[in-house]
Parts: sequence; structure tokens; C-alpha cells
Amino acid sequence: MTTIPVLDISKFDREPDAFVEEMGQAYKAWGFAGITGHGIAMDTIRNALKASEQFFSLPDEVKKQYFQDNGGQRGYTPFGTEVAKDAEFVDLKEFWHVGREVEGTPPYEQLLPNIWPSETPEFKPAMLTLYSELDKLANRMLEAFALFLGEQRDYFKDKVDFGNSILRPLHYPPITDPDLPNVRAGAHEDINLITLLVGSEQEGLEVLSKQGDWVGISMIEGTIICNVGDMLQRLTNHVLPSTTHRVVNPKGEAARSSRYSIPFFMHANPDTSLDALPQCVTADNPKRDEPITANDYLMQRLREIGLIK
Repeated sequence: MTTIPVLDISKFDREPDAFVEEMGQAYKAWGFAGITGHGIAMDTIRNALKASEQFFSLPDEVKKQYFQDNGGQRGYTPFGTEVAKDAEFVDLKEFWHVGREVEGTPPYEQLLPNIWPSETPEFKPAMLTLYSELDKLANRMLEAFALFLGEQRDYFKDKVDFGNSILRPLHYPPITDPDLPNVRAGAHEDINLITLLVGSEQEGLEVLSKQGDWVGISMIEGTIICNVGDMLQRLTNHVLPSTTHRVVNPKGEAARSSRYSIPFFMHANPDTSLDALPQCVTADNPKRDEPITANDYLMQRLREIGLIK
């Protein structure tokens, strides 16, 4: 196979055992898959991308009013702030973070209130709708992962219900200098449990195969990319790999166009242990990581990528 597998999640309802086996083998091999049959309306995705484009087209001085000293957890993060772990150059992107909306007093201090740009009133409803839909899809994916791991279907339910999951509208501006040493997003692994990605159908997203080759991913309309993050890798003692990926600069005229995408990072509740599941520790696969909570691990990684100083 020269590209990531594609899974129809509607099969999970019809043939759960077959889907779980197919999914498990796909993720053990790649850590990435395209998800179809998810039922999220294309208008929901298009509305969010349009609202994202409207916000990022605002002047820098307007956008920077929404930059807060919160480790990038809510609001705007300017161009040139984030850097991939161990990378020499900053990423060529700007983004906004939308977090979980909680009624009443949040059970965890990490669940900060959202802030919204007043200049683009379409932004809030579009992002909250997409957040809700992707949160539901992520929970369905985690049900399938739980069954693959030999756990009850609802294993993750009380471990993610108040996770500080993040929706990240992203803008990669046009590249006017073809000799830039930076790439749009340097090679990295995601921190969280799983990531869902909607958006850009431009070329540029690449994943690193187990053979050491960079493999390009084309975003077929309607497909949502789902990848395993480091937290799920730790929980499964690396049975499910968190695969390195990057966004490279397109060649020629394509580089002069903006790229927009919206990943959803599904996080575990802050006090959830990421200690390896016992069934994932074997003589052939001895335990690889020390126990740590989801929040301690997140803070450690945010420092590494420059969002917390």
C-alpha cells in the first residue's frame, strides 16, 4: 500500500467485529486512516472553513487582540509561534483554539472559557457546530479502539467526557520566498489521544511510513483523516503508533495560495493515567514508558513546542 488506508465507519454499526478488526490492522500498520461514512454534513465543514478564512483575512493588529497568555489554549496564536519538537525553525502557520464548552463550573481548571472574535460573528456558531460533530465522531472511533484493545465499548467514555479537547482552525499563509528553510509544519507527532482532520484538499500533508518513506495524503472531499496521538500510543504501549507527519511547502504557483485546515485534538481528562494497559505489555513488547497523567504529559509537550515558556 502506497497511501494510508480508508475506513467506512458506518460499517461499525452494521458489522462491528469486522470493522474493529479492519481498523485495528490499519492503525497498527499506519497510525493514520481516512474515515468515510461519518455522517458529518459537508455544509458543517464548509461553514467552518469559510468562517476560518474570514477570520484569518483580518489585519494582524486585529487578530493579535485575541492572543492571550494561556499557553495557546484559547484564542489566537500568531504566525511563527509554534515549533515542532527538536525542529530548528518555527512553523509557517497561525491558528485559533476552541475548547470544550461546559455548563456551570468546569470540573477541571484546564477547561478555560472560550473567547470569540467579534469581527466575524459567523465564527462562533460554525466552530461550535463542527466541534460538537467531531467530538461525537471521536467518541465513536474510541469505542472501536476500545473493542480492538479488548476493553468494553464504553472504556474511554468517562476518560474523555471532560477532556480539554481542542478544535484548531489553521491558516498556512502564501509562501513568497521559495528558499525558506521552514516548512508549513515541521515533522511531529500529535500529543493527544486521536486527531480528526478536516479541510485542505491541497497537497502537502505527508506521513512517515514504517519503511522510512514520506507518503503524501490527498484529502478526498468528505473524508476525515484520523490519526493516533502520543497519549493513545502510551496507553497501548506503542501497539497503536503515533506516526510522524508534516505539512511540506507546495511547489510552484500552489505555494502562493493559502492553506486552510481544521484539526480536532481529542484529549483525555487531565487526571487520566496514561500508564500502559496490561494486555499491551508482553514479553515481545515490554513496557516502554513511565506512568504519567494526561495533564502532566500535555504540559511537558507544550513546553517542548514553545507554547508554554
